[in-house]
Formats: sequence, C-alpha cells, structure tokens
Amino acid sequence: MNRTISIGNQSFEKIRTGDSFYIDKTLLIKEWWEGRDDVTLVTRPRRFGKTLNLSMLECFFSTTYAGRDDLFRGLSIWEQEEYQALQGSYPVISLSLAGVKAGHLRGAKDGIIKAVANVYDAHSYLKDSLVLTEQERWNFDAFQNYSVDPSPKKEIADSVVTASLQTLSIYLERYHKKKVLILLDEYDTPLQEAYVSGYWKELVAFVREFFNLTFKENKKLERGILTGITRISKESVFSDLNNLEVITSTSEKYCTMFGFTEDEVRVSLEQFGLGHMLERVRYWYDGFRFGSETHIYNPWSITKYLDAGRFDTYWANTSSGSLVSKLVREGDADMKVQMEDLLGGNAIETNIDEEIVFQQLEDSNEAVWSLLLASGYLKTVHVSEADDEHVPVYRLALTNLEVKKEFCRMIQGWFKKPSARYNDFIKALLANDVDYMNQYMNQMTSAVFSFFDSGNRPSGQTEPERFFHGFVLGLIADAKIDYIITSNRESGLGRYDVIMEPRDKGNSAYIFEFKVKAPESETELEDTVRNALKQIKDKAYMEMLIQRGIPEDRIQCYGFAFEGKRVLIGKEE
Repeated sequence: MNRTISIGNQSFEKIRTGDSFYIDKTLLIKEWWEGRDDVTLVTRPRRFGKTLNLSMLECFFSTTYAGRDDLFRGLSIWEQEEYQALQGSYPVISLSLAGVKAGHLRGAKDGIIKAVANVYDAHSYLKDSLVLTEQERWNFDAFQNYSVDPSPKKEIADSVVTASLQTLSIYLERYHKKKVLILLDEYDTPLQEAYVSGYWKELVAFVREFFNLTFKENKKLERGILTGITRISKESVFSDLNNLEVITSTSEKYCTMFGFTEDEVRVSLEQFGLGHMLERVRYWYDGFRFGSETHIYNPWSITKYLDAGRFDTYWANTSSGSLVSKLVREGDADMKVQMEDLLGGNAIETNIDEEIVFQQLEDSNEAVWSLLLASGYLKTVHVSEADDEHVPVYRLALTNLEVKKEFCRMIQGWFKKPSARYNDFIKALLANDVDYMNQYMNQMTSAVFSFFDSGNRPSGQTEPERFFHGFVLGLIADAKIDYIITSNRESGLGRYDVIMEPRDKGNSAYIFEFKVKAPESETELEDTVRNALKQIKDKAYMEMLIQRGIPEDRIQCYGFAFEGKRVLIGKEE
C-alpha cells in the first residue's frame, strides 16, 4: 500500500506521525553536524525541501522534542547509534521569513517582528521560570503583545528587534545551560520583495544588523543555519559575518540533501506503479544540478505528479514569479534576444557570479542570468575552465519542459491586458489584413509601450527595440505551435529581423523587418517601410526559407516602421 502524499505539508513531525510519503534526508543531520561550521547558508530554488529539512533539524535537536525517537526510528540517522543521544538535546530557535512579502518598508518590518513574536511565543515557558528579571519579562511580553496588537502605541524600536534573537539566545542558554541552535528559513524573501517594491536600500541596513547580532555577535550561539533562494552579496547583508559557510548549487556539500535524486525518483515511481513513466518524468522535471549531481528533480513537482498521476507545471504554479517577470520584461534588447534563444531550445553563454548583487540587476544582464540560475530557471550545460586571465564562461539552458512552459505563460500574460488583444494581431496577420495590423499595433504602442520600459535602465533611443523584442517574445509564446520563430539582431540602430517559418510547409512564411525612422534620410514613415522591405530583398532573407522548401510566392514580407509610439506596417506586394 502506498503512503499518502501530504501535499503542502512542511512539518516533519506531521509527516512522520501521519506515516505520509517521505524520502529520507536525515543524513543531512550527520553531514551538517560533522561539518562543524559556525553558520551555514544553503541556497536552493523554491520548493526544494528547505523548510522540511529545517523542520527535521528542529525535531531532531530541539529540547521540545526530547524523547521523540519515534520520529526517527527506521530512518538513516537512527542507524548511527552515536547520534541517538543528540536527539532532543539543544535549545533551538526556529524562524521563517517566508511570509514577509510586503509592498513597503513598514510592512516588511512588521512581518519580521511578527515572525520573531512567534518564536518568543514558542518559548513562553521562560516567563514562568526564574531565569528572567522583571525587565526581561517586560521585553518578552512586548513581542507577544505586538503580535496581537501591532498598533503605533506598541511599536518596538529597531534596535530591540535586530537584537531580539540574540536576546532570546541569552535567555535560553541561561535556562537550559546550553548554547542554542538557530534555524532561519527563507532569509532572502523580504529582500527580494523589497527589491521588487522599491525599498531595497531602506531594508538592507535593518536586515544586516539583524543578521549580524543573531549570527556573528551572538556569544550564546552554538551553530546556525540559514536557507534561501539566493546568495545575496556579502557587502549587502553579510558584511560582518566572516564565520559564514555558503553552500550554493555548485557546492559539493549537501548536494543530494535538497531535491530528489534520480534513484529516489525511480524508486518512488515504482512504489506508485509509475515506473514506466521515468523517461517522461525526466523530460518534464529533471535538469537541476547541485555540485557533481547532474540529475536532481524538484520535490514539489514529483510529489504532485505522484499524487495526481498527470503531468503539469506544478512548480511553476507555486509562485507568481514577480521578480523574474520584472527582470525579463524590463531587460534590454540583448536580454530579450537571448530569452528567445532559450525558449527556442538553445543555450546562451555568459559569466556568472553566485553572489547576487541586487543593485546590479538594473544594469547587468550577467547579474540577471546569475539570479535565474540560482532560482532554478536555468541549468548549467557546460562551464569553461578558468585561468589567470579569464573567468569561467557558463553555458546555460532552460532547466526543463516545466520551466519552459512557465516562461511561455509569463510572456503571454504580458499581452493579455485589455488593451493588448494579442490573438487579434495573429489572426489579422494570417488573414493578410494590413489595415487592422496597423490599427492594432498603434493601439498597442500607446497602451503597452510604457509597460515594457518601466524599469530603472534608461533606454534612450533603444526604447522601440525593447518593445518590439517583447512583442517577438509574445509571438514565440502564442504562435510557436504552428511556427518556428527566429530573431537575428542586425547591425545598426534598432534593426531586427524576425522570421516565422511554418511547421506545415503548405502554409505561408513571414519575414518582419523592424526599422526606426532615420530623420536625416527619411521624410515619412512610408519611406522607412520601403527601406525595411528593400533590406529584406537586398539581404536575401528569403533564401533560407526557399532552401527549406517554401515557395517564394508563399513568403510574406512585412516592413515595420516606427517613430516613438507611431507605427506603420507595410507589405511587399
């Protein structure tokens, strides 16, 4: 009989007491403990078992679970007899910032305070002991009262909040006569939200002091572990933590402890009578790589598939992807071309820095690709060898089919605003209705142009290129079933060539040429259209299609001329 899959359950205790489906990752306890690192940061994409693993560590070490050997009997760690005595032997502070997703600074601070208040509430037994002075009981009550009534009259000073876990560590060490373990889950969620919402700089100083007092200046700390999606630059939030061991997707440490290995997936599929589906499961959900482990699967997608018995974009549907969407949508023309390559099944080459510098996301495509790699949207296909003169070059591709589908859906969503009737344009194109194409495109530029140029990178005269490359991405997302879309950036200002090659050779092919009006040589937009069509002919863009068996009379050529938000589309007759 198969164990029940408890969807969304991130409590180790509940999973074990309910005898629910669980893949044994308890050797993480041994590996982490024997590593003897003061403070460990583990970065993994969302839904990769970070929260469940921290819950497991809490259940193993916390005095709250003393005597709960029933949670670990039958698991790998319990076969290590020397570890049985460690179970339930340490005071543990367990904190999650996953829910701190505020649109403003005050909301973010409130969220952090409430998370701290939950921790104080979990250790409320301290108030009834003799280890706290009257003043310390008052401080203790302040957080619990704030959680109930976060009104201005109960506002807690920043200095008290940033020192809150350090203070609680003192209380716990005094009571238990033992230093504490601190487990902090999703440390970077408030910071990502702050970047998206525009208050990054204001929050960083607060968070930096909070982490410093908790993990560096905390003399009552035995060991700490943080998890998150990104490794945010040391200068931003970890400038004072020289005792931090960082484990990223390229590290060998814990490389099989977050996410499912292929062997684990194979065994699980067989248990649920789905062993014959391994190849398709691999196509949909494989592709993640941690250290030397090249076949890691997303646990959420696998468990959802085992539960539902059908393929879907489970991982993609767990998050709005607001940060990723913002970065790609507001990226420059080069980024949009590279995204087209990725969606077409190709790889891109770039430098990568695993320390994410959020301030650079506005100016550096390399920083964006680094973030997408850390977040699990991209996978490493190959890494060149570094030498004294050159840094490694990473060859990156979309991780798997599930991720590709998420990006396609994201891009389609940009064009599904009421003013952007995207399918209407495709219908007009296939019907050879140039008048409606012009009407539609001018409405589009007026209503949606600023949406694609709302980032912090002033694009100057390249603004039209950014819009039209966003438009090309829309074509890929909506027409890729029937057409192979290719886009090749030409030299010169704003000259991009797009070809829609039909998968059915009996249908028409389309060539688009985009040109910005050149005031010094073109009086009217009609002149620009003629020059765009002339360029298609002069550069023999048709030859590739003809060589692939598409007759010349079924190749439709369009020139797109634009000046600011004005657009004129013309067709070669």
